[in-house]
Amino acid sequence: MNKKFKRQEHARYKKLGVKWRKPRGKSSKMRRYEAGKPAMPSIGYGSNKLTRNLHPSGFKDVIIHTLNDLDKLDPDTEAARISASVGNKKKFAIVEKANELGVKVLNKKTYPENPKSMISKSLDEPSLLDESSDDFEEEENDDVIEENDDVIKD
Repeated sequence: MNKKFKRQEHARYKKLGVKWRKPRGKSSKMRRYEAGKPAMPSIGYGSNKLTRNLHPSGFKDVIIHTLNDLDKLDPDTEAARISASVGNKKKFAIVEKANELGVKVLNKKTYPENPKSMISKSLDEPSLLDESSDDFEEEENDDVIEENDDVIKD
């Protein structure tokens, strides 16, 4: 459970925030667990030992910085999370190698495909805006010609 425990008097002073400090006052209502006061951390809030520190998918989360880090992972129990400081080129290489090794990448969806292939695709395909604007202009011209024909016929 990821309960955020609030500090005593957190509502009165903005600077206290949600950072926990144990109340130690002699007459503190919170320290004496009186009703209506915020909860204090206790052993009962702990998570199950079997699932503690695991990703919701059941794998242990390991941060990856280089391609060599992937070789050290156990695909059955550990999953890779690519570091935020890694560039796009290396991210793509890590994802490809992880697929070959059968390692799960937890933040795989946030990375685009190979940047080089994206550039070549954009050069090969004409943009959608240009196509739709050409069709629109052709339709307008056809309508104008038909109206002129009707005027001439009358």
